[in-house]
Amino acid sequence: MGASVTLAKPPAAVKAVYDAYPKPARDQLMKLRTLVYETAASLPETGPITETLKWGEPSYLNKAGTTIRLAWSPKRPDAIGLFVNCQTTLLDEWRQHYSGALNLIGNREIRLSLDAPLPLEPLRHCIAMALTYRKRKPLS
Repeated sequence: MGASVTLAKPPAAVKAVYDAYPKPARDQLMKLRTLVYETAASLPETGPITETLKWGEPSYLNKAGTTIRLAWSPKRPDAIGLFVNCQTTLLDEWRQHYSGALNLIGNREIRLSLDAPLPLEPLRHCIAMALTYRKRKPLS
């Protein structure tokens, strides 16, 4: 999947959330988690990633970017989501690049079907943009 990274186990509270998800969702979310860490490792400007829970969902924070949340919901059992802060311009930026390739929902979600392989290259680029969001945005 890119840069090889030795992943630490998730903190206990985060692991408990992943463990509560159905296996197909958990498997895809763990692949996304790996992609977040691999992408961060390839971008020295991102700095360390903090893995925690926000709104009860596994979340990945760093100083250079905006929070990335990964989640599954029984309301949409056949999909998982990668979420970013709705106050960012990331979804608009992602639409310019990937409107045909990714299912972009509203101003905060990439929805991914559990029935399809993860689109790794578009996701890697979107994750990189989220992890470097603050560094890339001019101060207003």
